[in-house]
Amino acid sequence: MQIEVNHKSAKQLLTKASGFLEGYSHTLNPYTGCAFACSYCYVRQMPVALFRSEAWGSWVDVKENAAALLEKELAKAKRQGRVTIFMSSATDPYQPSEHKERITRSLLEVMSVQPPDFLFLQTRSPLVKRDADLLELLGDRVRVSMTVETDREEVRRAFTPSAPPIPARLQALRELTARGIPVQATIAPALPSSEQFAEQLAGIVERVCIDDYFMGDGSGGRRTARIGVRAIYDALELSDWYSPDAYKRVHEQLLRHFPQERVFVSQQGFLPG
Repeated sequence: MQIEVNHKSAKQLLTKASGFLEGYSHTLNPYTGCAFACSYCYVRQMPVALFRSEAWGSWVDVKENAAALLEKELAKAKRQGRVTIFMSSATDPYQPSEHKERITRSLLEVMSVQPPDFLFLQTRSPLVKRDADLLELLGDRVRVSMTVETDREEVRRAFTPSAPPIPARLQALRELTARGIPVQATIAPALPSSEQFAEQLAGIVERVCIDDYFMGDGSGGRRTARIGVRAIYDALELSDWYSPDAYKRVHEQLLRHFPQERVFVSQQGFLPG
């Protein structure tokens, strides 16, 4: 799919966090829109997507003034108290446009000089390892959370055909871990996976978080239901995985391979610190 890329000047970058992310002082989105276009993404049901005539995933707005804006807003926020940032809540900071635009990297450069108290960096892209030099400078003030919904590539292709392959994401986690950068594997949403999924992750990371639509979409699963993602489960003949209890299969696996205190469920795994 051809992605329409628009360059715009943002009026505000740091947004007060609320709801599921109320543990943070701010959210930060380097882009508007997301070319990964994951089938289950709750942002499809938010105004940012619903009020655009173009299909979700076909356009990306680049916040070209983001670094200069963050420098000002971050300085102001730090004067007012503790600053904890979730990046990103409504887009992937390492979607394909980041290769060229480097907006996320420019924001990390600002934060390496004016570090927030904590930065949670949520992505599903191996491109994050490009910025390991800047992430190292943040030390224990950062955690990279890599979405790994499944270990089955045929499942990944069915649900997120435009997203990076699972093996590449796991390799990125290995490389970041080797450099001492705090990471976690985030199984969100918990898609159909194999019996070896937890064991694979245990050989790569020390911390995992698991979530599903029913806990994590902000509406008890209703927002996801409106998207129609159930049809993908039915087409794969894996409908039993579309259930509020399905995540427990993977959760039980995780508890066999990780200490209980290193396995987080839903909001717990996304909190600062």
